[in-house]
Amino acid sequence: MKRAKRPVVASALATAMMLTAMAPMPAVAGSMAGDRPGEIAMIADTIIARPVLLASTVVGAGLFVVTLPFSLLGGNTGEAGNVLVMNPGKNTFVRCLGCTPAQHESLKAEKATKDHQEDVASAE
Repeated sequence: MKRAKRPVVASALATAMMLTAMAPMPAVAGSMAGDRPGEIAMIADTIIARPVLLASTVVGAGLFVVTLPFSLLGGNTGEAGNVLVMNPGKNTFVRCLGCTPAQHESLKAEKATKDHQEDVASAE
């Protein structure tokens, strides 16, 4: 009986610890969307994420070329190109260093708003 009880208790404890650790994440993720990335995020992005994204862009381009006849027959060439080549390419070369995609979109919208306000102010 003791042997059967130990794995059940260990599993319940591990599950409780994981759920407790994950509980505050949505609140933190929402508040960090507008923050600028730190130096650790930039270093990790440079060393790990960008090479992986570059490789996925190259592999996606190869897959796009291989599946192009099927995409032409199915009529979804644009969608296949966006998913396999454009999205990884944008994240590799356009996204700000260290930013998550949500941070990048937030900063891009903030910059567009600022540029629009400057255009309106200069027109007056």
